[in-house]
Amino acid sequence: MTRPISDLTVLVTGAGRGLGAAIATAFAREGARVAINYRRSRAEAEALAQTLGPRAAAFQADVTDAGAVARMVDEITGRLGAPDVLVHNALADFSFNGEARSHLDRLTWAEIAAQAETAVGGALTCLNALRPHFVEQGFGRVVTIGTNLFQNPVVPYHDYTAAKGALLALTRTAAKELGPSGVTVNMVSGGLLRSTDASRATPEAVFDIVAGQTPLGRVTTPEDMADAVLFFASPWARAVTGQNMIVDGGLVFG
Repeated sequence: MTRPISDLTVLVTGAGRGLGAAIATAFAREGARVAINYRRSRAEAEALAQTLGPRAAAFQADVTDAGAVARMVDEITGRLGAPDVLVHNALADFSFNGEARSHLDRLTWAEIAAQAETAVGGALTCLNALRPHFVEQGFGRVVTIGTNLFQNPVVPYHDYTAAKGALLALTRTAAKELGPSGVTVNMVSGGLLRSTDASRATPEAVFDIVAGQTPLGRVTTPEDMADAVLFFASPWARAVTGQNMIVDGGLVFG
């Protein structure tokens, strides 16, 4: 079963700003109905929805809270239709600041757990909320957001990378289980993005180094990532599941 993007309702978690906003914008550009999830960024999310037009709306929920997610899905269904696509982009508070990161000798399990709660727990919560609709219609698309640090930990952000590694594992096991129901589950992994709130603390010299080491000679943008996410939701990816697409200009060869 295939459906054009313009026929889909898409839920993007953590979409009030940064990469999530770019993903929401890309889907709206292609005619999809877009649910912009946010936890605290209400003003940004509502402003984005207004910009994207009547087929987009903002919905508040902490993705780690199953009750809040269930309420949000009901609200989305009433306004835009039940989500056919889940893009799990939500990120626990994090800053890509190599000087301030926790080294192993002072890293705590609580730091890893905090990242995993949103990255993995949030994905599971949202997926479970949407699964009945996916199964009923025999169609669903799930795209998780990962990182190329899993393949090449050039800066050892232990907590963030461990959580994204676990999310990749869940992506693949979910693909195995949900495939018979017509649901594909894939990951898009970016490198350092210019720029998001999380990368704002990254020194300009680091962006220059990354650009210099990348075959395309530039740092990836949120818009680059967003277009790759569209692929996995499109009919062109109908036979692709359990995969991790690295979008970093060729810095990491997967």
